[in-house]
Amino acid sequence: MAASQVHLVRHGEVHNPDGILYGRMSGFHLSELGRAMAQSAADDLVARDRPVIAVIASPLQRTQESAAPIAQAYGLTIETDARLIEGTNRFEGTVMSRALRNPINWPWMVNPLRPSWGEAYRSIEERMLAAIHDAFDSAEAAARGADSAGSDVVLVGHQLPIWVAHLSVAGERFLHDPRERRCSLSSITSFERRGGSLVEVGYSDPASALAADSTDVGAV
Repeated sequence: MAASQVHLVRHGEVHNPDGILYGRMSGFHLSELGRAMAQSAADDLVARDRPVIAVIASPLQRTQESAAPIAQAYGLTIETDARLIEGTNRFEGTVMSRALRNPINWPWMVNPLRPSWGEAYRSIEERMLAAIHDAFDSAEAAARGADSAGSDVVLVGHQLPIWVAHLSVAGERFLHDPRERRCSLSSITSFERRGGSLVEVGYSDPASALAADSTDVGAV
């Protein structure tokens, strides 16, 4: 068995017929397609035949629902960690294409480096890396207790926080085009910890066959 791994799983498609930037808003649940995507992620993890000791999700409904088939597959109860939540966004509750055409919103767009329209990338980095390291601490403690080489933890969250964690670990700058994030719905980004440092060891897109029918990619 390889070393412990922490897997960051993005939620599945959300039922969002109005195309709203929902951010941290309540009441946004998975679509039928999103539930199938979440099951694809669960199936992918199970097929790896690795021991999973915890499934931890953001407190939002779409991530809790996406974590459910994973937790069920391993006979675990979903734990919740607020550090995995979506970033704040000034445009939450709006249709983004319309909001960008309204001059009253333009001052929020002046600094894409931070970014000025929402939670700072550094803030997202700090909380995500802390959650990942805590997950590794628990996984490695469990592995020692079981006298095995590794145990895994699954963290179910959102595209931007997962992508920021990837950029941080890769040593890349945070400024990016949201359309170019490699973090599809129900994708899995996996890390190991070597000498105290995080190393990305894999990315998979088990729901790729379903993506063509998706109408909501849910990200800004």
